[in-house]
Amino acid sequence: MRGVIVSRTLAALAVAAVAVSALAAPPGCSGTLYLTFDTGHMEPAPAIADILARHQVRATFFIANEKTRAGGFTLDDSQKAFWQRLVKEGHAFGSHTFDHHYFRGDVGDTQVSYIPWGKTTNDGRLLDRAGVCAEIGKSESRFRELTGRGFDGIWRAPGGKTTPRLLDYGRSCGWTHFGWADAGFLGDELPSETFSNDTLLKRAVGSLRDGDILMAHLGIWSRKDPFWPTLDPLIAQLKAKGFCFATIPERPARAQATPGR
Repeated sequence: MRGVIVSRTLAALAVAAVAVSALAAPPGCSGTLYLTFDTGHMEPAPAIADILARHQVRATFFIANEKTRAGGFTLDDSQKAFWQRLVKEGHAFGSHTFDHHYFRGDVGDTQVSYIPWGKTTNDGRLLDRAGVCAEIGKSESRFRELTGRGFDGIWRAPGGKTTPRLLDYGRSCGWTHFGWADAGFLGDELPSETFSNDTLLKRAVGSLRDGDILMAHLGIWSRKDPFWPTLDPLIAQLKAKGFCFATIPERPARAQATPGR
């Protein structure tokens, strides 16, 4: 573990050193945006990858072991070819925990409450520092088995919900947390009856600014009219405004984005 933490620290310092000379947007860009995806039911994942490839956009994927529409899990062998494709195409990767439960608060002097969505405290776990590090790192271990590649020392808590102790524990084992900008919440999990794709598209194009982190999912169970096809015109319109795209490890060393909800 100590060797892993040291290697992640050195990698972070190298990225920061490059970022110091890259504070301005690349030539020809009016600004840079950072498109990220959290795992989901995975049904549209290949089509999303096709959209990214068509636009030559590299994104950052935060990965948990979630249930899929096909009846498996996002980190089982059925997804191996997909993750290997993303690695080959140069995307970046971080942890979204393994179990995709929610951190609900600091408990006592040393623990953090970790509870499945919609459950009570009686259904959850209390994690100490070692438990937090293990939960964040477990998805990386499995991803490495599937692809031969680890993560980039970054992670995102499910729902973007964190606590001060949780962030401290994550940092202590080499993980930097990234949420998303308010404007970067693309809304793909909002009800389509009240937030149409056109509404979400116009809101994003009109409000995103240089340096913003965007967040969407690889499939949302609840939304009736899926948002993911809107990624195609969204990227095209943002590029037309002069924006370029980069991955989180390429992001200049500025304040971390805070969760948008």
